[in-house]
Amino acid sequence: MTAAFPLSVSDVNALSDDDFVARFGDVAEHSRWVAAAVARRRPFADREAVIAAFETVVEAADPAARLALLRAHPDLAGKAALRGEIAADSRAEQKGAGLDSLTAAEYARFTDLNQRYRARFGFPFIFAVKGATKHMILDAFEDRLGNAVEAELATALGQVARIFRFRLEDRIAAAAEEPAS
Repeated sequence: MTAAFPLSVSDVNALSDDDFVARFGDVAEHSRWVAAAVARRRPFADREAVIAAFETVVEAADPAARLALLRAHPDLAGKAALRGEIAADSRAEQKGAGLDSLTAAEYARFTDLNQRYRARFGFPFIFAVKGATKHMILDAFEDRLGNAVEAELATALGQVARIFRFRLEDRIAAAAEEPAS
């Protein structure tokens, strides 16, 4: 069994349920239940099937579970991020978008937008920040504050699916890239 990422799909399929959750439980921010449900859907034909399973599990979850998944995400450039209390992937993703080096004015703007967004929607603003800049994130924040609640719920869940994709693409080799087992 390959010890490091990326894993081959055959290695993913060979993991025990506990090992699967240990390796993929943080793909859905502080919501290990998603990986536990995905583990029971094996075997997978390829990486795309794993990604689809994560999305399907969330889509099939009841509304309260989906809302809890959204609420488990940290605020972008929020206090938890500053204290290092977010998942390692979130920390790296936020750093890659420059959210770890905001000016005082930028930090104040993120704080204001985070508070306004949570007050309006009841969950944190979720944006798959990999490959984005802080300016792109701020523009999306401003645009999405005007959304209807149901539309924003769907948008946030779509962003969660993008996060799943990015994280799983880093952890599971595509068929042509599979490491030797």
